[in-house]
Amino acid sequence: MHVPDGFIDAPVSIAAGVAAAGAVAISLRGARRELDERTAPLAGLVAAFIFAVQMLNFPVAAGTSGHLLGGALAAILVGPYTGVLCVSVVLLMQGILFADGGLTALGVNVSVMGVVTVVVAYAIFRGLLKVLPPTRRSVTAAAFTGALLSVPAAATAFTAIYAVGGTTEVPVGKVFTAMVGVHVLIGIGEAAITAATVGAVLAVRPDLVHGARGLTAPLKLRVAGELVDAPAAAPAAVPAAARSNRRVWATGLVTALVLAGFVSFYASASPDGLEKVAADKGIDQKAEEHAAAGSPLADYSVKDVTDARLSGGLAGVIGVGATVVVGTGIFWTVRRRRAQDPAATPTATPVA
Repeated sequence: MHVPDGFIDAPVSIAAGVAAAGAVAISLRGARRELDERTAPLAGLVAAFIFAVQMLNFPVAAGTSGHLLGGALAAILVGPYTGVLCVSVVLLMQGILFADGGLTALGVNVSVMGVVTVVVAYAIFRGLLKVLPPTRRSVTAAAFTGALLSVPAAATAFTAIYAVGGTTEVPVGKVFTAMVGVHVLIGIGEAAITAATVGAVLAVRPDLVHGARGLTAPLKLRVAGELVDAPAAAPAAVPAAARSNRRVWATGLVTALVLAGFVSFYASASPDGLEKVAADKGIDQKAEEHAAAGSPLADYSVKDVTDARLSGGLAGVIGVGATVVVGTGIFWTVRRRRAQDPAATPTATPVA
């Protein structure tokens, strides 16, 4: 759903850019409370993983494909504020290096693909967890539902922006019907990928899933016919290997590199949901050439490398590497600012 330049007029694009900048600024402050020495490098990995999986377009209808948006996945794994930053980093890398998503439309893309998906998915996720049993299955089911609904929500947000600032005279009703219809199907793929990834992390390191924190129900004992909380057990010693994130980080990075460098070659070549709707309804009549169209990595290929498989694979590997480096640098910086901020550091209160 990467919106290119020319779909939305300049005033609305500027307004969306201001809104996106405000959301990113708020997220930078909020991420200080979510990031610590364990999660900061993992957040960079999540951004790189989203970049890799977004290269894997999957067919959803005749002549139409879809790909992961990633807002739900990022929010559940590393927190909603950090999730907005993860998706924003991915969109920035895609726009600058790969000419994917317009540069003047960057604010629109961050607002639609980053902010809307994160807010909708995480709100639904948290709401479901309040009524579901506190189990891993509930976390996975809530992740599936939140991710599923976040995609048509993003399509609705794009339609609203188009209604205000669209550069073509296509009836908004037709745009809304087509966009939401195809993105409900894409949402199914988004939900499956999100649930599978969250479930996989839960199976090996549930402590690293932000959305699963605090879900362990206290043990109850029946005393004199009434249920009371059992005394807290002493924390069990955790092996050093389990405390370390190196294995998780290395496994995730290798997975992202394999997906972007090899599996992406087999992705669907059909246009994604927005591209298909734009071509069918005429939204793309005033589309503009990307400012980075001359980039050596434009269209996810390496310039002057003639072998398509090798060219696309190298571009994917470079993209994953650049995203993990930039993302990790940003998240470490945010985390260090948290450590330096007295307001973010709890202080002990003397007891008389």
